[in-house]
Amino acid sequence: MHDVEVSLVISVILVVLVVFAFLRNAWATFIPSVAVPLSLIGTFGVMYLCHYSLDNFSLMALTICTGFVVDDAIVVMENITRHIENGLSPIAATMKGAREIGFTVVSMSASLVAVFIPILWMPGIAGRLFREFAVVLSVAIGVSLLISLTTTPMMCARFLRHDTGRHNRIYRFSERAFNGLLHVYDIALRWVLRRQLLILGLTFATAAFCVYLAGHVNSGFFPQQDTGRIRGLIQGDQSLSFAAMSEKLRTISDIVLKDPAVENISGFTGGGSGGSTAFVFAQLKPKAVRKINSDEVIARLSQATKNVPGAQLLLQSVQDVSVGGRFGGALYQYTLQADNLEDLNHWAPIVMERMKSVPELRDVNSDQQMRGLQSSLAVDRDTASRLGVQMSDVDNTLNDAFGQRQVSVMYKGINQYHVILEVAPSAQQDPAALKSIYVPSNTGKLVPLSAFCHFEASNTALSVNHQGIFPAITISFNLAPGTSLGPAVEHIEAAKAELHVPPTVHASFQGTAQAFQDASSSRLILVITAVVAVYIVLGILYESFIHPITILSTIPSAGIGAILAIKISHGDLNMIALIGIILLIGIVKKNAILMIDFAVQAEREEHLSPVDAIYKACLLRFRPILMTTMAALLGAMPLAIGSGVGSELRRPLGVTIIGGLIVSQLLTLFTTPIVYIYMDRFQTWLHSLFTRAPQPAISPAHSD
Repeated sequence: MHDVEVSLVISVILVVLVVFAFLRNAWATFIPSVAVPLSLIGTFGVMYLCHYSLDNFSLMALTICTGFVVDDAIVVMENITRHIENGLSPIAATMKGAREIGFTVVSMSASLVAVFIPILWMPGIAGRLFREFAVVLSVAIGVSLLISLTTTPMMCARFLRHDTGRHNRIYRFSERAFNGLLHVYDIALRWVLRRQLLILGLTFATAAFCVYLAGHVNSGFFPQQDTGRIRGLIQGDQSLSFAAMSEKLRTISDIVLKDPAVENISGFTGGGSGGSTAFVFAQLKPKAVRKINSDEVIARLSQATKNVPGAQLLLQSVQDVSVGGRFGGALYQYTLQADNLEDLNHWAPIVMERMKSVPELRDVNSDQQMRGLQSSLAVDRDTASRLGVQMSDVDNTLNDAFGQRQVSVMYKGINQYHVILEVAPSAQQDPAALKSIYVPSNTGKLVPLSAFCHFEASNTALSVNHQGIFPAITISFNLAPGTSLGPAVEHIEAAKAELHVPPTVHASFQGTAQAFQDASSSRLILVITAVVAVYIVLGILYESFIHPITILSTIPSAGIGAILAIKISHGDLNMIALIGIILLIGIVKKNAILMIDFAVQAEREEHLSPVDAIYKACLLRFRPILMTTMAALLGAMPLAIGSGVGSELRRPLGVTIIGGLIVSQLLTLFTTPIVYIYMDRFQTWLHSLFTRAPQPAISPAHSD
């Protein structure tokens, strides 16, 4: 958690530096920057009332929100500053600027909160995990909106003044650089406006390419983390006794502890999995000391312990987000159930061997334990009767020898001690010890057990696991490096189909793999619902069916950037990345809102044509668009490049937001004006279609 707190502080600092780099004025930087701590403090208050805690997800939400809670304040202050530079007094500029931009910031914030509505109703374990994330972000955005409409205008009226025109070299250089960038954008925008049909085709191609990429990206559930902790299962030969397995545990623990990356280790034998199983838990040294990640440590330990006879060590990294209580020999589980145990015992080894041939899987193992050893006594009752031995005496003798029978209790002043009757431990290690057991007869003599019994060695089940009321065998597996869970699940299901397993044997994923399947079925619905929610909110705010479509045209370019960033970083479209894409739906449309809101206002008040209005809007809103995009981008930067403990969980969120913002910024500065022009023409056509002027009535001829 400390690493997330550091990321939060770094994000705040980067956002403030972005504001200063564009405004280059202490008061102008301070005014919007106030929105960041005030929004965080207000969010903490609501979290306290909701009984939320500071965990990975809430801190991740607070970190990412620092990049866009400042957006509203930036837009308000930039508009007020523009009026001050045009000659209005600070009070008059504040009143006019806040009145002009108030609807815009409400639209930006309301539509951003709207994308979290589907997350609040997301089903399954993923929904429960991200519900707090969505609430924290929504509250932060709401508090920032309140601050930008109250505190920011007040501070602008109090502290902003006319520019004196005296600036240092750094200011003049940066201003020339920005004016040069604006001039380049002006030239490019003019070129685009002369080729409207080409750019419209590019917009449709962008949407098609986004759909194509979405269908060709690997999917996952949660990214695998390096938390500095590993746990493992030692599967011993099923014929091993508890004492022999304890010795195996000590041997493997000593080998693991000698590894330079391991800090300490603990373990135990037995439990619910029988005496031939042991569990180990190891704490690794900090990353800065061991220099390698936990997967490399696991590979090294597996290599070091592979020569231990009669035992196999299966290790996995401990994850912050772990679904399901089943602890197998690997991270993911595939469970077989059957109506009868014979079918289950027959098909489970066949399915496991087939899964071992799937290239995406590693460490395939099973909890099937059917090869335990047992010795059965076959009693010759006729001989026992002739020798005067009763079966109850046989049972009592064997219970006294091997059943750990309590025969007495010794009481002391403050303690009591249970007295257990059993044979010496050395006589418990070999079935041949049964030959030295004597049973009392009704004649008072002791009769050797071997006189009327013979011993039969056979295999038996050490344990029979159940899921519900049916017997079950769980096959555990890990993923090969660079493999996503989505393709692995598909290949496992295909492999089972190839085997033609009978319908009496049922197979299903459990734990994390099952949660992944549940979440995958609702991913597309989640994204579509977020888009529809934003469209409805924008339609209500603009009282139009057309303008929201123009604003939402920015989404495909953001999707392309996010998916390309995932591919470049060798990641997959997991739940964290999906939340990043949903966030992008709310973030990237801010650019379009800034353009369209001003263009609509210019058409109404200045009677400009749609082309002239959107052209003027693009140039006037170029600075706040760059500022808000850079603030959101750098706010996500610490999450994308973080390398602390468990940073792999947060990295996809930063990667998708940065990739989506970069590509969206480059494209929507040119595609949004064209979409606006064509949608305005479409709106005009619809208006003329449904509001045609009625034909004048023909007056009847008359004479005086």
